[in-house]
Amino acid sequence: MATADDLKFQEFDDAANLLAANPDATTISIDEPVEIPKNQHSRLQEPGREEDDELLGTDDSDKTELLAGQKKSAPFWTFEYYQTFFDVDTYQVLDRIKGSVFPVPGKNFVRLYIRSNPDLYGPFWICATLVFTIAVSGNLSNFFIHLGKPTYHYVPEFRKVSIAATTIYAYAWLVPLALWGFLMWRNSKVMNIVSYSFLEIVCVYGYSLFIYIPTAILWIIPQQVVRWVLVVFSLCLSGSVLVMTFWPAVRDDNRRVAVATVATILLLHALLAVGCLAYFFDAPELDIPAPIIPAPVIPAHNGTTVITKSH
Repeated sequence: MATADDLKFQEFDDAANLLAANPDATTISIDEPVEIPKNQHSRLQEPGREEDDELLGTDDSDKTELLAGQKKSAPFWTFEYYQTFFDVDTYQVLDRIKGSVFPVPGKNFVRLYIRSNPDLYGPFWICATLVFTIAVSGNLSNFFIHLGKPTYHYVPEFRKVSIAATTIYAYAWLVPLALWGFLMWRNSKVMNIVSYSFLEIVCVYGYSLFIYIPTAILWIIPQQVVRWVLVVFSLCLSGSVLVMTFWPAVRDDNRRVAVATVATILLLHALLAVGCLAYFFDAPELDIPAPIIPAPVIPAHNGTTVITKSH
């Protein structure tokens, strides 16, 4: 059997020998509390700052995510360069659509869904679906409103497709471009402003428009009260996504500038919804009268002409 001396830990004997040789050596006990670094101690003293970091993301966390999702750069004239903008799977797109329809209070949409892998696949197809949904629903709405009127002759208006495409795609690209430029300009003046990339802003606007697809289908119902209730409901959902995304980015700026920025974002978003409803669904349509068939002319045998009236 092993003796008691064999069961001893040799490391302690070596430590004892070292202390005997060098009494000034520093020892560390596992029972001693570990000193908290100053930067961590100061962070513990600011609980409100932790909430801001969770909402907006610190610089270290942003750099970690960007480095983790870093892709190989390719020249902009190659197919691989644009392929990276559509490198997203179905589950990610559905998750982002769900996040835009059911926004979580206090959660940043970019931080929660977009920043790890921003894409153009979802925004492009959401806008395309919305264009055809509004155009088709607008034609069906006018058809059902005038159905049964003898003086109305239905003619499909294909020009509504081009008008809807121009309006929606201009909104989904030009407004994010202007907002991105404004945030970059304010970031050069106020250091605390969080800046988003242009691709991230396009993603937010593109996914926020998804709620208008089922809304446009329900706009076929020929009831003004129902339509305006749907507009208000859709604005509350999609507008809350925009507010919760861009308000944390501008709230450290001047109060008037921050409020004016968010108010402008909501105003443009409301103008898009109200404008589509007013033009494609509530526009007065002129009744096209039925074509008049001329009365047949029957020549008489005596050289006179007899005109018969058709009833």
